Amino acid sequence: MIEHEVVVVGGGPTGHVLAAELALAGVDVGVLERRGGTQLESARARGLQARTIEVLDQRGIADRFLAEGERAQIVAFAGRRLDLTGFPTRHPYGLALTQDRIEAILGAWVEELPVALHRRREVTGFAQDVDGVTVDLADGERVRARYLVGCDGARSLVRKTAGIAFEGWDASTSMLQAEVEMTGEPVLGVQHDEHGTYAIGPLGDGRFGVVVREPDPTRGGQPTLEDLRAELVAVFGTDFGLRRADWVSRFTDASLQAAAYRDRRVLLAGDAAHIHSPIGGQGLGTGVQDAVNLGWKLAEVVHGTAPDALLDTYEAERRPVGARVLRTTMALTALQRVDDRMDALREKVVDLLDAEESRTRLAAELSGLDVRYDLGGDHPLVGRRMPDLDLVTEGGEPTRVFALLHDARPLLLDLGGGLDGAPRPERARVVAARAEGPWELPVVGEVLGPGAVLVRPDGHVAWVA
Repeated sequence: MIEHEVVVVGGGPTGHVLAAELALAGVDVGVLERRGGTQLESARARGLQARTIEVLDQRGIADRFLAEGERAQIVAFAGRRLDLTGFPTRHPYGLALTQDRIEAILGAWVEELPVALHRRREVTGFAQDVDGVTVDLADGERVRARYLVGCDGARSLVRKTAGIAFEGWDASTSMLQAEVEMTGEPVLGVQHDEHGTYAIGPLGDGRFGVVVREPDPTRGGQPTLEDLRAELVAVFGTDFGLRRADWVSRFTDASLQAAAYRDRRVLLAGDAAHIHSPIGGQGLGTGVQDAVNLGWKLAEVVHGTAPDALLDTYEAERRPVGARVLRTTMALTALQRVDDRMDALREKVVDLLDAEESRTRLAAELSGLDVRYDLGGDHPLVGRRMPDLDLVTEGGEPTRVFALLHDARPLLLDLGGGLDGAPRPERARVVAARAEGPWELPVVGEVLGPGAVLVRPDGHVAWVA
């Protein structure tokens, strides 16, 4: 029998990041992945939002992604681009980078860490007891762990086996997405008419990316080349000489969330906990932030430095964030519908976005920069992401906040006094430094810098002097 302190089911972005967080915290973690590697049959997600880039920067690996992607203003609402330029972050932009490359980079990082990667291992079930979880694999082997985390996607076997309901709204629209070869000259760009929103874009080497709506949102099964051909003809009157497809997939605007993120020793993260339309590019980043929120908490419980009840704060903090993402993507999907009433509503929404405050609030939400956990206290920093301030240490060395978070430990910053009575987590790094420049938060603006601050491993402020 294979044994680990924590087993993560699913080796996608959420599972990779969670495994890395646990390994950095000294937890014996194993990943069960049914694929043989990080290769994907399709590009899937196509970018990273600003807060996700910050999370990667907190671990010292953002440059790996920035080197391969294209920095761009990718945040939009109702077709209106929302510019992050001027936001108080070192990354006031999104990153255009496909999920297959994101997973490959994350996979290379995880392989540098003490993570046991069990590839071509398919989970068929599990059973909990008071001491842990026993996982059954398709090859007949078993895996034993103290905790099990399902990062196994929208059809999560872990969620279903745990008996956790997936609640919300069924699909109202269905889209086909594909990478294809065409012998003709397709109409390029995004179109918006009575057929909905659809698009064709060049990928190079005579290949094109296609997104087109299906009339029946309840269709299931694997879509075919002929399904795609039929929808192209319905929209354009021609298939542009569609010859072959590297892949064809279907996505809908179904908006579902797990009724609970935890059942005793089993937890859920990423798409296993919440799914929604991909519009707005929220899914991958929400899963990554689930992982960094859960990772340090699970490590503290495994090490015995925090009670099991700490794991309940994972759901308390992340489930409201997931619920907000579902509501936002539902709104974005509704605004894509085409009729006179929705056209009128869309015009009014765009008018409202002429106001800078409206643009700023929405841009902060969609980029993930405005998340605040309810940790009590009146100081505007508490619960929010810690700004990546320039610092000068007591020894005169220049550094910055995110550089002090690379090892995923709590950070207690002494910025000129106020450590008396400060909470001191067992693994906390204590650094005396002075901050250079103003303390500024997205939407909130400038705030008074405290004399001391405790930063959680996920980069959120837990306490200020």
